[in-house]
This record gives sequence, C-alpha cells and structure tokens, in this order.
Amino acid sequence: MNREDFAMLEKNDIIYFDNGATTLKPRVLGETISDYYNHYSANAHRGDYDISLKVDAMYENARELVKDFINAEKTKEISFTAGSTDSLNRIIFGYCKQYLQKGDEVLITKSEHASNVLPWFELATQIGIVIKYIPLTEGLQVTMENVKQSITEKTKVISLAHITNVVGDIRPIKEITKYAHEKDIVVIVDGAQSVPHMPVDVQDLDIDFLAFSAHKMCGPTGLGVLYGKEKWLEQTVPLFFGGGMNASFEPEGTRVYHDIPTRFEAGTPNIAGVIGFGSIISYLDKIGMPLIHQKELELCKYAKEKLKEIENIKIYNEESTSGIIAFNIEGIFSQDLAVYLNKYNICVRAGNHCAKILKGEMGIKNTCRMSFYFYNTKEEIDKVIDVLKNPHIKEEII
Repeated sequence: MNREDFAMLEKNDIIYFDNGATTLKPRVLGETISDYYNHYSANAHRGDYDISLKVDAMYENARELVKDFINAEKTKEISFTAGSTDSLNRIIFGYCKQYLQKGDEVLITKSEHASNVLPWFELATQIGIVIKYIPLTEGLQVTMENVKQSITEKTKVISLAHITNVVGDIRPIKEITKYAHEKDIVVIVDGAQSVPHMPVDVQDLDIDFLAFSAHKMCGPTGLGVLYGKEKWLEQTVPLFFGGGMNASFEPEGTRVYHDIPTRFEAGTPNIAGVIGFGSIISYLDKIGMPLIHQKELELCKYAKEKLKEIENIKIYNEESTSGIIAFNIEGIFSQDLAVYLNKYNICVRAGNHCAKILKGEMGIKNTCRMSFYFYNTKEEIDKVIDVLKNPHIKEEII
C-alpha cells in the first residue's frame, strides 16, 4: 500500500518493522522541505516581503491542517514543539506545575514511555505531588474498573498513552475522560503511538492535552505538536522566552507576551519541518486514517498467527489491538535476536523500549518489538517468519 512513495523501500532491500520508533518518509516530505530551502527560505513571522509572507502562509496552513487532522476546535489550540517529549514537558511544567499542589495525586501506569514518567518524577521532587499507578490486567491492559478504583479525592491528573509503545494496548480514553471530568480531573494523553495510526478526534474524546510527534507519522524529526483546550493553554506558562513570543518588554522588566499559540513558540521555529509536516498531513488524509488503521490490524493479526508457528516463542501482548507485537524466543537474548535478523536486512527494535518500569509487570526486562505501518506487507511478515524458523538459529546467534 503506497510503497512506491518511499525511496527507501525502492532502493534498499530491507524489511522495516520498527515503525514505533520512527517511520519511513515519503518523497513528498523531502520535496516539500527542499522547495522551502531552495526557493523561499525566509524566516517566519518576521518579514514584510513576499517570500517571508509566503513562509507565514505555509507555516500557518500546516497548523490549520493539524487542527483539522485531530479535529481541534480552534487553530490557537495547536502549538509546534520539538516532539512528544518536549510537548509533555511543556504540559507538565508549564501547566501542571502551576495547577498542582503538594499531596495532589497524578495517575499513570507502569507501561508508560519515559517521557510520560520522568517529568512526573521530577515534578514530585520539586513540589511534592504523589504519583500513583493504575493497575494493569494480566494482559497488561488498562480497564475502566481499574481507573475508577485508582481515583481518590486527591486525584487531579490522569496522564496516559493512548496506545503504549511496548504492549500496544489501546486505552479507553473517551470513557476515562468522561469519568475524570465528572470529578474535575485533567486528562493528558500521549498520542505518539495513536495519532499516526488511527483517527483521533480530540473533541469527541474530550482530551484536555495531547502530545504527538511528526517523525512517527512519515514527518520530519525534531518536530511535535502540543494540543490543549484553550482554557487550559491560557493558564499554561511558557518554558522558553525570547524573540517572536513577546509583544513588548521594557528595561524595568515589564513584558507582554503574545496570545496562544505564539507565546509557546519562542525563537525561529523548525520552519522547514512544519511546512514539510503540512504536506504529510495532506498525504495521510488522502490515504485515510481509517484505512491505515485497518491495514495495521490485518498485518498484526496475521503476524501473531504466523509467529505462533515458531517453537518456543512468547508473545507478550496477544490481547492488544494495534500494530505492535512484543515477543521473545526462549533462550535467545532479545538484542541478539535483533542483530541476527539484521543479517537478513530485517529491522526490529530490541530492549526495554524506554518503558523501564514495565519489567515488573511483564516479568522480563527486554523484548523484541515488531511495529507495522501501512506500507508493510504480509509477504514481509512471511520472510521474517522463515528466518525465525531456522532450526539452527540458536547456534548461529551464539
């Protein structure tokens, strides 16, 4: 599906199953970025001449495209950042640090990515919030029952990945936000693994804050999105200060900052990345996110069925309904298996996948992970299965 759009698939004999880490990039991204650098490479929101005004239009058009892509109510609710990690830090230290007080409770899970764990640890050290973990089921999933049982009168924030990057479980975000909002609890969603792979409607889900990255959805690296409801963004403090985000400042220290989202975009932004990302949003829209999600589910179901044919294999997330599979083969260290697969130009991820506190829930520290995207095929899965069925695989790895 659309494989012809990707030069890496055309010129490299690779099977790329590490889409949870980053995706391949279609030609349109490089072409759009090259066009900016070669033909109208001015700064954004700085000039009164034609090429600068074109940059402004292209940059803000990308913001509009993102707004429509996640169905935000207003364009001002979209800020460009350096990535999901940057977005989550801006939410946690720009909003939650002002909102939370000592003793307030924040609910996360042990299957969260480091970017949705470490900032909370830091905030706990700084202001004394209490971090609590929503229990996971035996299948490593989040249920509404466990969410409800975890909430107390002190719970002020629930911060969860929509889809986790190891287990690949899709959380019931809509049900969580409905219940949380009845108790005046703010819901923050890490959308790094969901926005690229399925339709995400922030108004329908009633999300308060959402973070996601461009590079995990065919876009450029070093670029992310911070979505927030206008009422919360107005209460969010910028973490970076400088050119572009201020209306005025005086020698005695008085200063006036621009309205949202401009106040969150100090300095020269990643202009080429933002404009390139705009072309990617249009590209994904043309394919259709429902179709992308359907294709991934088909691939994942097929891969799980084929993997079960392999002797001594352990699949850790059989119940998940996304394009992520975590597995090991008994007696083979995960990274050794990944290196072995690399001999056949097969790219998978191995390790703890930046989810270091999940090991207690999974009973193991490291796994191999296959993560699919719309350009992958069942034929590629078959080739991986053939390699893994090698009866001498352990001897060759050793």
